[in-house]
Amino acid sequence: MKDKLRRFLFENLAVRGELVHLDATWQAVRERHDYPLPVQRVLGELMSAVSLLIATLKFEGQLIAQIQGNGPITLLVVEGTTEKTLRATAKVKEGCENFPDETLHGLFGEAQLVITLEPDQGERYQGIVELTGENLASALTDYLLRSEQLDTDIWLAADEEKAAGLLIQKLPDTEKVKSGSNILSFDDNEENIDLDGWNRIQQLSSTIKTEELLQLEPEEILHRLFHEEDVRLFPAEAISFRCSCSRDRVVNMLRSLGVNEVKSMIEELSTIEVACEFCNHKYSFDAVDAEQIFSSEIPHPAPQTEQ
Repeated sequence: MKDKLRRFLFENLAVRGELVHLDATWQAVRERHDYPLPVQRVLGELMSAVSLLIATLKFEGQLIAQIQGNGPITLLVVEGTTEKTLRATAKVKEGCENFPDETLHGLFGEAQLVITLEPDQGERYQGIVELTGENLASALTDYLLRSEQLDTDIWLAADEEKAAGLLIQKLPDTEKVKSGSNILSFDDNEENIDLDGWNRIQQLSSTIKTEELLQLEPEEILHRLFHEEDVRLFPAEAISFRCSCSRDRVVNMLRSLGVNEVKSMIEELSTIEVACEFCNHKYSFDAVDAEQIFSSEIPHPAPQTEQ
């Protein structure tokens, strides 16, 4: 199983972590869109980041990460669900094929990072911050600290074959982490807690190299970084590409335009084609389809009764 997320925990340290590797999931996105390489790289990094972030959620639902800017890349969107599914898309200004400046500002210009949490039950939450930092990982780290007050470090990498990410996070003073039937409780007031542990784990994690993150198995990465620490690695969780688009959703979108607008489009184009921005699947509707969409809204004369 190449597409997997691995959680890990430092025994007697109020620190948790995650590692993610995307192979087929990443290729499923690349195969559907012919993005320039710099766009692919940053999109793969954002997919890795969303994979890491959805694993920290305490509800069932989805997390949507967007970057909106006025640079060569005008929009980057990755949607992830707590079922560990991903889909992603990007919009690039027409004619932008060369990217001499691959910094965040060079790619996105003046931009915002928008994180939206959509629980299956409960209220929707959205956080918006200015996109700043040397790279996407530092921008997300800044977002988590400013918006969620969470001490978190993230490392991201992507090439034409794989995307990967590493996250470490300092737990609140009395955070509880469930592992099967066990509940591990951390409290900085307890004598067995290493108070300098967070700083040490940060320093060790920062030695990770891009090629190691992309090529090594989680066990190798953890041994390479933390061989002197007591680390508990949890079972792998599968991640996959899945698009939530459907013909029914497109029908509802067309119905919202109104019967006159749709008929006008049919008369002009003969066929309406709608392509999903995420998976690039195309849905076609002709005059017969259009009539069926609005059949329930077309008034029919009542049948005459016999005298």
